[in-house]
Amino acid sequence: MDNNKLIEEKFVVEINKVDLIFNKNSKKEFKALEKLDIKIRNGQIFCLLGPNGSGKTTTINLINGLLEPTHGDITVLGMKPSKSRKTVLRKISLVPQETALYNDLTARENLLFHARYYGVNRKYISKKVDEVLGIVQLKNRQNDRVGTFSGGMQRRLALARALLTEPEILLLDEPTLGVDVQSRNAIWEQIRTLALEGKTVILTTNYMEEAEALGEQVLIIDKGKPVKSGSPNELKRYIGQKQMIIHFTDTTYAKQVYDYIAKDYDVTFKGNQLNVNTNTLNIQFQLLQQLSKYEKHMSHLDYSEPNLQDVFLHFTGKELRD
Repeated sequence: MDNNKLIEEKFVVEINKVDLIFNKNSKKEFKALEKLDIKIRNGQIFCLLGPNGSGKTTTINLINGLLEPTHGDITVLGMKPSKSRKTVLRKISLVPQETALYNDLTARENLLFHARYYGVNRKYISKKVDEVLGIVQLKNRQNDRVGTFSGGMQRRLALARALLTEPEILLLDEPTLGVDVQSRNAIWEQIRTLALEGKTVILTTNYMEEAEALGEQVLIIDKGKPVKSGSPNELKRYIGQKQMIIHFTDTTYAKQVYDYIAKDYDVTFKGNQLNVNTNTLNIQFQLLQQLSKYEKHMSHLDYSEPNLQDVFLHFTGKELRD
């Protein structure tokens, strides 16, 4: 055996050139997904980022076996989910957009009911319910009716329910949809902790800040087509456009400096402010040296870097849709 041979990387989810077509061969044919390629490693937080209707939930339904690809191929933990759905479902858990909890039952009663439904060993049900309530920080509200819970608390309880079966893969469809900032941050921390413990987390979102905060790997998807993938930093590097924003005490000096540097830099001029694209520290340092003679006329400097919204707009040419 060749010791220099690279060991093939293992993925827990592989989607290879998948098309999903509804009403195939009819006048109402609709291509929901086209040439979708995804590879997800164990313990990774993978984000599907896109507007409503882009194909995110459809992709989740492929992974859990509710849908079968028209073309291409999908494996989850080495199995085809549409062919081995019962086995796959024992190893994954889904938190859908709708929490589907029983408002008239307490948090604990909801979890006990679902634990029995999911076939959790009766001997350990109570202990398991205690454990997942602790993970989502709802032990102090376990005996309160779910109908009295805020949206964020219900989301956390839905996450606790998904953890009852100790899944290897968690599918989270818009996990912080409609919750307040505090609840969102609490859910983010729980997701990070679960990934650190070795669970693979696949989440859909149309919140840029969520994908940037959580995603180790992000796939931008629009109209069922993959647009661009990479880590948040990799995606931002694709478009560069770090900017130095120079504020002057007077519009006259801003115009003078604009005329002085316009031939050498990508710069825009507005009022008493210049925005200069400076993608490296060397360029920034060089520019500041050139502007030293104008220093007394400069009030302050700001720096800005591209975010995922800039990336999305760059690759799709439009804002996220509602």
